[in-house]
Amino acid sequence: MRTRQPITAALDDAPISVRVKLAGAWTSFMFLYAYVDILNFFTPGVVEDILDGKVFEFDLSQTFSTAALTLVAIPIFMVVVSMTLPARVNRMTNLIVALLYVPVTVFNVVGASWLLFYGLGIVLELILLALIVRFAWTWPRTAPSVTAATRSGREALEMT
Repeated sequence: MRTRQPITAALDDAPISVRVKLAGAWTSFMFLYAYVDILNFFTPGVVEDILDGKVFEFDLSQTFSTAALTLVAIPIFMVVVSMTLPARVNRMTNLIVALLYVPVTVFNVVGASWLLFYGLGIVLELILLALIVRFAWTWPRTAPSVTAATRSGREALEMT
C-alpha cells in the first residue's frame, strides 16, 4: 500500500529539451492551421465557392492545390526537423521558417468574412510562432569542455 505524499511536496518539474518544445509548438501550430481551415467550411458560401472552383480570389487548380499543400507541409516537416537536425542548423531553420510564416499567417485574414473567427485563429498561430522564435533564439549554449589551460593545470597538480 502506498502512502500519500503530503500536499506541500514540490512537483517534479524536469526540464524539457528545446527540441521537444519546438516540435510541440509546431504540432500545435499545425492543429490550429488545419482546424481554422476545416471550420471555415462552415462559413456560409465557402463550400458553394469551392464547388464553383474558387477559394477566396483564387481559381482551384493544380497550382493552387500544390501551393496550399506546400504551405501546410513545411510546418508538418518542422516537427521532424525540430527533433532531428543538429542544434545549430535546427536553431537557424526554426528561426527562419517561423519568421517567414508570420506574413503567411497574417495574409490569411485578407478577405475573411468572419474577422472574429479568423482573427482569433491568426492571433493564436502568431503566439505559437512567437514561442517558436523565442525557443530557438534562447536555445541554451553548452559550456566549453575542459580547455587546454584547465587540463595543463590538472596535470601540474597531479605531478606534485
